[in-house]
Amino acid sequence: MDVISRALRAAAARPHVLMATLPGGTAARLEAERLLRLWDWPPAATPAQADLLLGVGPGRPEMQAALDRLWQDLPLPRARVHAPRARDVEAALEAGRARLGSPSRQREQVRTSTEKGRHGSHSPHGGHGGKTREGEGGRGGHEDHGSDGGEHGGHGGPGAGETETPGGLPMAEQGEDRDGLTLDRLHVPLGPFLNDWPAGLTIRLVLQGDVIQQADLEDARPPTGGKAVPFWVQPWLRAAAGERVSVGEAARRRAAAHLDSLARLLSVAGWPTEAVAARRLRDDLLTGAAGSEVAARLERLARRVGRSRTLAWLTHGIGRVSAEEAREAGVSGPAARAGGDVTDRYRQWLADIRRDVARLDDSSLLRSWAEETPRGHWKADGPPSAALLTLLPRLLTGAELAAARLIVASLDPDLDELAVTRPEVTVGG
Repeated sequence: MDVISRALRAAAARPHVLMATLPGGTAARLEAERLLRLWDWPPAATPAQADLLLGVGPGRPEMQAALDRLWQDLPLPRARVHAPRARDVEAALEAGRARLGSPSRQREQVRTSTEKGRHGSHSPHGGHGGKTREGEGGRGGHEDHGSDGGEHGGHGGPGAGETETPGGLPMAEQGEDRDGLTLDRLHVPLGPFLNDWPAGLTIRLVLQGDVIQQADLEDARPPTGGKAVPFWVQPWLRAAAGERVSVGEAARRRAAAHLDSLARLLSVAGWPTEAVAARRLRDDLLTGAAGSEVAARLERLARRVGRSRTLAWLTHGIGRVSAEEAREAGVSGPAARAGGDVTDRYRQWLADIRRDVARLDDSSLLRSWAEETPRGHWKADGPPSAALLTLLPRLLTGAELAAARLIVASLDPDLDELAVTRPEVTVGG
């Protein structure tokens, strides 16, 4: 066996996986996270760290260009696979490992990259000098690998008032900041393929220094025609359609959803150990664990996270919105009840998780929309995540760039909700 083959086999034995979640891919993402943890395959935070790109969720042609740009940012050797559904994830990961360890596959990658280089192809993010294994950390640890590259305003070119460098990156322009000073303004996209980020969300920021002067959301409605059922609100949708669903089942799904959101926030804040603990609890609830089986571990997590002075310091004062302001914006659920900043919102999640774990055995029938979904009450005029998205630009404007990821994570809107309308209740409502 030659040196190259041995190196490829070593890389394929424990590949670093970069996951790109497409709208409708929540169940597949959860299965991928479970398997990566079970197999001890380390997740990659950036393309430079990754050996294997795993796309999860139904195919979305309009997002293919962004996925292709993400793929081009992975250094060689590399492999790419796609798992549309949860049941496809294991086979996709095994196929990716086989491709990564195949000398013929990697030689083809080298040839393709060389040909693109001759024709002047470039990555919108610039080159990566090699793989690094450092994780993210710090306040809102931001990475740009999910940026939508050179596309602005959905037209594949610079947005209004922007120019581009030959490398495809937007140049800075000048404008007055919030204090009337003339400073450089830079247009920066966040999404759609960041780690621990709402699937399908892209936010276009205008920065002056490290302060966000403007935040605009791209049209986030998934064009699924109602074919994809949002994972986290399935019990409510089933109850509205006439199925007999217990309050305990809804409480289980809601607690798991809050643990998922909490894990993403903890990961963004640079606390991976507790993020993994939250995900383990989430997975146990989703697979039917009794409240008594998870109660002690939940209390340990709640104490460590809820009483952490460091986490509270990192998140204090960020994304502040009063309960009254939240309700005026149409927001309900934990974000409205918390009535404060990022710190208040994750502490509200912890309180809600404790309450729901105590209700897992409640056999009474779910009265559909009378019972709060994970993001709030699903109203006749739209899902709760629509109100959270409406609130986001206001909370981001004036914040520091390092705080943006924390603000988004503390609301964690589920864009899959936008793909369906609330059905009328046929029983029990």
